[in-house]
Amino acid sequence: MSNKGKILVVDDDRLVLATLTYGLAQAGFEVIDADNGDDAILLAREHRPELALLDIRMEGLSGFDVAAYLREYLHIPFMFLSAFADEETVAKVKELGAVAYLVKPLDIHQIVPAVEAAFANRKQAATASPPACAPVTPVAQVTQATLHELLPVAVGVLMHRYSLSRQDALERLQKLAAAEGRDTELQARLLVEAVEMLAQPASVK
Repeated sequence: MSNKGKILVVDDDRLVLATLTYGLAQAGFEVIDADNGDDAILLAREHRPELALLDIRMEGLSGFDVAAYLREYLHIPFMFLSAFADEETVAKVKELGAVAYLVKPLDIHQIVPAVEAAFANRKQAATASPPACAPVTPVAQVTQATLHELLPVAVGVLMHRYSLSRQDALERLQKLAAAEGRDTELQARLLVEAVEMLAQPASVK
């Protein structure tokens, strides 16, 4: 089966996640899946998918938080899949610039065409200008911009791992940095690197 493109699928309902992952894989897409926003950002940084399909309401980082990060730092387009269609949610979807907004419940046969359309639109846009997808910055060449980029990731990781509010997670990170004699953004980078290393398969050196 031909590979139609790489997509990141994020949903905290494991049954929905498994259904989406299987259905999109059967349709010819390479699928990366995550059941929370923190892991979604780490996977997006590592694999650089061409599109993300995001649930909105999740523990820790929401789909909106993930979408904002993907847009600002990785320039990855995204679409939302949610059971909520209230005015506030729809307004936020439009503000973030989602390529599509799908309201649950949906059959996988309804989702696949929307995903295929998003990929087709992305490829048309790419013919107008070459993609500007930069490789992951090596540790030795981390810039201030990259350090700033990792701060929200580190805060999200702490929120998810320890069930903290965003403010409490930031304060914990700041205290850890102070205790180690580092600035907060450097501490954030070290935390994210540690999480990424733990996420690697045991066979990877």
